Amino acid sequence: MALFDAHFHIIDPRFPLVMNDGYLPPPYTIDDYWASAGPLGVAGGAIVSGSFHGYDQSYLLAALARFGPCYVGVTQLPDDVDDATVRDLDRAGVRAVRFNFFRGVTADPQAMAHLARRVFDLAGWHVELYVDGYALYELKPILLSLPRVVIDHLGMTENALPSLLELVWRGAKVKASGFGRVSLPVRATLQAIAEADETALMFGSDLPSTRASRPFYPGDVELIAGSLDATRAERALFHNAVACYRPAQVAV
Repeated sequence: MALFDAHFHIIDPRFPLVMNDGYLPPPYTIDDYWASAGPLGVAGGAIVSGSFHGYDQSYLLAALARFGPCYVGVTQLPDDVDDATVRDLDRAGVRAVRFNFFRGVTADPQAMAHLARRVFDLAGWHVELYVDGYALYELKPILLSLPRVVIDHLGMTENALPSLLELVWRGAKVKASGFGRVSLPVRATLQAIAEADETALMFGSDLPSTRASRPFYPGDVELIAGSLDATRAERALFHNAVACYRPAQVAV
């Protein structure tokens, strides 16, 4: 079965990094990623900007150029980004803007909502949120008003599930990723989300799993496949993310 990896990071030491809470990640290059992801049968994916990337786009543009049309980007942007920059990034393959509440990169929900609507109107981008249960509950009224929303890492904590499912019922997507950083029953959470909407789950490796209690390993793919029936598993591992990210090309 082909995989679309909807969540991984590239940490290229040639480009700027930003310390977050005293943390700077070790390098994780495209070659490092392929050494891990290639044997899994990954056919496309989404390169996601982490807290340590700040608002740098140079690493992402370089990675997208090398990965090619089967891959897309998820970036972070300042509130005052100009329209031309958004359109240029869209032409380069960026498909979403990420807001990181969990690491304290994003602080203003209203500014987030304003930018979310702007990028959707300009380029059809969705928003992605790194957020846990309490913050997800607080943000839920705003998120329900946004055009397209993706939640990272199953919502992180078990108390996120009621809010998460309400968002899923209203069309939100959820990344089946970061199993080594969550505090929730992964199998039961996967099943609850798939039952709410079989188009919602999107596999992500979360490589290189920076600051997670354990890194991604291939058994995480098997956990997704074994938690769902065959149709829902295939959707979660490939088709849902392709429909969400709209890569220019995917080699199956």
